[in-house]
Amino acid sequence: MKGFPDLPPIWLLGTMGLSWAVAEARPFASTGQVGLWVGAGVILLGLGIIAWSALWFWRKRTPIEPHHRPRTLIVEGPYRLSRNPIYLGLLLLALGWALSLGPFTALVPVPVLWWVLDRRFAAVEEAVLRDSFGAEAKAYLAATRRWL
Repeated sequence: MKGFPDLPPIWLLGTMGLSWAVAEARPFASTGQVGLWVGAGVILLGLGIIAWSALWFWRKRTPIEPHHRPRTLIVEGPYRLSRNPIYLGLLLLALGWALSLGPFTALVPVPVLWWVLDRRFAAVEEAVLRDSFGAEAKAYLAATRRWL
């Protein structure tokens, strides 16, 4: 789709909508009230990770948007634990949403989001980091896990 904004939050919203649709169409078992509370906690955790990660982009004055060349390599804060903490946060939002919906079938689209974020965004961005920062990026990528 030409002109479609190819951004991770758009993929997240699509995943959340698909989780809702699947849960409505094919409800299978339910997480009940526990799922609602656990889902809310997972959503809050995801929002916290995203905010903490975004803060480092602001501090380093480098673009946060995918498909933009970074001005600096961020290796502090959450980036010590994961090369892609914002994408991890987005996955947690999708997981928390699916859990809070109730039916376990709502979880089905979540691995698809992980695959899209991993292949369409993370892998591409890591190639840009290697190209932009050379040996420094290679050392960081070798020392830090992509997800957790």
